[in-house]
Amino acid sequence: MKKAISYLSLLLVVLLSATQLIAQDSTQAKAPVVKKKSYVKNTFDGNHIIDNQTVMVPIKGTFEFDIQHRFGTIENGWKDLGGLFASANMLLGFSYVPVQDLQVGFGATNDRMQTVGTLKYALLKQTKDNKMPVSVTLFANTVMDTRAKNSSLPIVNFQDRISYFSQLIIARKLSDKLSLQVAPSLSYYNNVEAFYTAANVAQPKTHNEHLAISVSGRYKITEGMSIIANYDQPLTQHPMNNPNPNLSIGLDMKTSGHDFQVFLGNYGYLLPQTNNVFNHNDFTKSQFAIGFNISRLWNF
Repeated sequence: MKKAISYLSLLLVVLLSATQLIAQDSTQAKAPVVKKKSYVKNTFDGNHIIDNQTVMVPIKGTFEFDIQHRFGTIENGWKDLGGLFASANMLLGFSYVPVQDLQVGFGATNDRMQTVGTLKYALLKQTKDNKMPVSVTLFANTVMDTRAKNSSLPIVNFQDRISYFSQLIIARKLSDKLSLQVAPSLSYYNNVEAFYTAANVAQPKTHNEHLAISVSGRYKITEGMSIIANYDQPLTQHPMNNPNPNLSIGLDMKTSGHDFQVFLGNYGYLLPQTNNVFNHNDFTKSQFAIGFNISRLWNF
């Protein structure tokens, strides 16, 4: 009798344990499975693609130092060594990523003694499952012309020194080698130069606002080297001095902490609104300028 009671007790314990295991398995089976989004990486190798920003925003805690340089145009040949002896423009810039997907920066260029503050934010990111087929980033800046006021400049009040640029960058990584992006932009100047008509009436040479669109691409030829190209098309028609489009091509060389680009293009300035509104270099007349971008990154 005691043995029978012992066997029954053991059987009851086994049955209860099995019931609990079955219940746990049933609960786990019904729990929803949440898949973490997997994003496409390295659509481009850095922040810049020749004269434009890319869709990329570095990871949180990245500090970046940029040197950008544009020589004179090459159409004079050996007379000024392909533009190297001509006047040149240079920009020094710094940027930091304080929170994920947001980059802020500051820079200065000798062209028109301008200083610039920048903001870049990744709105959407391309996913590996293609549910989000593109990456979308917003880039904007505010520029101040710090030259001394004189009668030849369109500067009367402080706000006349300020210009703005905003750009929506849409990109897709088509393969491990090929990435493309398109970026419509708006440039805005608080004040612009004027001319006088025969009736001595002042008329603006350009509109305050200027619309443009750029198309850029990268094709990797090795793990650390890519061919890069860019085309910028002005859309706004101004009363005078309409800008020319920009065509540029070059090489991008990437290491773990550096990004170096050397290229040939029509743009000779360093700030996007200056290039978009005031570019008068014509690629049909071989008015190309040699340029380079150097970026150094640190992670904190």
